[in-house]
Amino acid sequence: MGPALTAPANATILGVPAVIFSILIPLLTAGFLGCLFFRRLAPLRKAAPDPRFDRIKTRVINTFMVPHHRMPRYLPISVLHLCFLSCFIIISLRWISLVFLGIADGFVLPGLGGVVGLFYGMLKDIFSTVLLAVCCVAIIRQVGFKPERYLVPEKYGNYHTRETVFGLTFILMIVASDMFFEGSLAAAQIQTAADLKIIIPGTGIWLAAHILDGMPLAALQGIHLFSYYLFDLTFFAFLCFLPFGRFFHLLTALPNLFSMKLDKGTVKPVKWGADQTQIEALESFGVKKFKDFTWKHVLDFFSCADCGRCSDQCPAHAVGRPLSPRLISTKCRNHAYAANPLFAKKAPDDRPLVGHILDEDEIWSCTTCGACEEECPLMIEYIDKIVDLRRGMVEEGMVPQSLQKPLSALEKRGNPYGKMEKKRADWIQALPENIQVKILDPGKETADTLYFVDSITSYDDRIQEIGRATARVLSAAGIDFGILGAAERDSGHEVRRFGEEMLFFDLKDKNTAAILSLDLKNIVTSDPHTFNALKNDYTGLPPVAHISQVIENHILSGKIRLKGVENPEEIYTYHDPCYLGRHNGIYDAPRNVIDAIAGTRRVEMTRCKDRSFCCGGGGLMLFYEPVEKTRMGTLRVEAALESGASVIVTACPFCMVNIEDAIKTSGLEGKMQVMDLVELVDRHLVIEN
Repeated sequence: MGPALTAPANATILGVPAVIFSILIPLLTAGFLGCLFFRRLAPLRKAAPDPRFDRIKTRVINTFMVPHHRMPRYLPISVLHLCFLSCFIIISLRWISLVFLGIADGFVLPGLGGVVGLFYGMLKDIFSTVLLAVCCVAIIRQVGFKPERYLVPEKYGNYHTRETVFGLTFILMIVASDMFFEGSLAAAQIQTAADLKIIIPGTGIWLAAHILDGMPLAALQGIHLFSYYLFDLTFFAFLCFLPFGRFFHLLTALPNLFSMKLDKGTVKPVKWGADQTQIEALESFGVKKFKDFTWKHVLDFFSCADCGRCSDQCPAHAVGRPLSPRLISTKCRNHAYAANPLFAKKAPDDRPLVGHILDEDEIWSCTTCGACEEECPLMIEYIDKIVDLRRGMVEEGMVPQSLQKPLSALEKRGNPYGKMEKKRADWIQALPENIQVKILDPGKETADTLYFVDSITSYDDRIQEIGRATARVLSAAGIDFGILGAAERDSGHEVRRFGEEMLFFDLKDKNTAAILSLDLKNIVTSDPHTFNALKNDYTGLPPVAHISQVIENHILSGKIRLKGVENPEEIYTYHDPCYLGRHNGIYDAPRNVIDAIAGTRRVEMTRCKDRSFCCGGGGLMLFYEPVEKTRMGTLRVEAALESGASVIVTACPFCMVNIEDAIKTSGLEGKMQVMDLVELVDRHLVIEN
């Protein structure tokens, strides 16, 4: 018995063999897509170089592992997305087969014949039905129950919903046309008693077959052919639609994940492959025009799914600063599209990015906390772009008034306070006589360990207490340590992240020379920003550790012993500093130290560890005066209060300043207190007589 219906490869349309259309549609689409991609990828070809092909094994592993770790953080949409992606992967083999079925009747992809083919056919039917349901739910969610993070300012229009619904409708049509293509054949096979493929009840094909059951064979033949070519046209139209908006990430996601940044805590150099002397000779610094971005950062813009996770976690966005990381990506992507149109020649847009596409306040509002990057499942980078944009702004003199004075003081005195270098070590004068802090000097005073104090601990009256507590703890551990004193300069951590690259080089060179002139074995600091700078921005130094790591190691070795908690009624919570946690992955050491104090009750805030909420401080951010609805520190104190804690422990002097100030302005003095980890340890030290 012959087939119940004529296959597309053997049919005719208005007397023309249908196979001609089956060949022409893919060929024309392939040519169009080739031109489309050549034009769309033009900004990448024009962009600056960026070395992203080292450590291939690590990159391949990260490409497939990182997204699965981050996707479940927004569970409902993650389930939808996982279903969508799984279905898409499974059904893609069917769609490829369908394209060739219009050319060769009975075509089967290699490996999908026989029993394997029967099993795949049933699996495909189930996943097609699931994909149909997922698309319907996603459309309903977009139109009727859209999360706040999807919303965009009115001036940008309702592009997010429009693009999403349009793209999902394409997929619905592709799936539905395939279902009716197979359903019409099944209905005809039932009528003619032909061999019937196994159809799972409740699937879309089963439903299509029941809808078409009883229709004349001629009508079924028409539906069969119409469904096939509706699939063919819609499938290839969808491929052509991808490079026009946010759905482009379906094609660029894997390359973007493969080329992700591997070294956390670092900042990209002004120019890849150029040493310091070559950088000093450059005519222009940073990103001023779109072409100044690296190809990876342009790929970031194309890969943004516009999901809003980054902005949802951004502390600057949360307090009403004019920053939304997501909009940086979408605005730059739209600019790239406009400057490189697909169907017309247009002169390159050489206008400066800042002032036309992006706003000054938008760029200065970023605290570089890394919350956006930590949340993004596609590993889109923001900090390097922000720093590069600031470099360009600094060179153009576009520096906020409140930052000009501390930057000038750093240039003249090596600290943002403008105080005398010889006063850097004055804080040690208040230490008891039994605590001796060496001021290291080549050939005169040496030590095994350098305590790099940095500016805020050297000069701020309140934070000097952290320095003294550090000295007492290091002494109790029996560590031979000293400080640089007047020879020390600010580590330059924020200087670099605020775009003053040449000033950073000057500070780094002076600190490096002073450190290397001493025969040191280790460096320790109580400031995460200093820790990150010495570890990731400097080169050739002895091993660097944060004080929390040193304390944990010496507790484990028994060199530091702690007595029980002073007040058992107090409930502690630990605030993760951004540059200790997210940027350097140190989460457990501070918590282990707190828990080592017998009787301590510790709770976690809702947003902790890699999702910790930035306090808003961090070096020069203490001097910046942004426009905001509330303060980050205030929100952090409220979170601590909600957790039931009465004591906030942190491990960063800048967090201390901001949180302590937030407690005062929130009227919580006497109800809530903040202390540094090293102060907590100092308070509970068991001192040997």
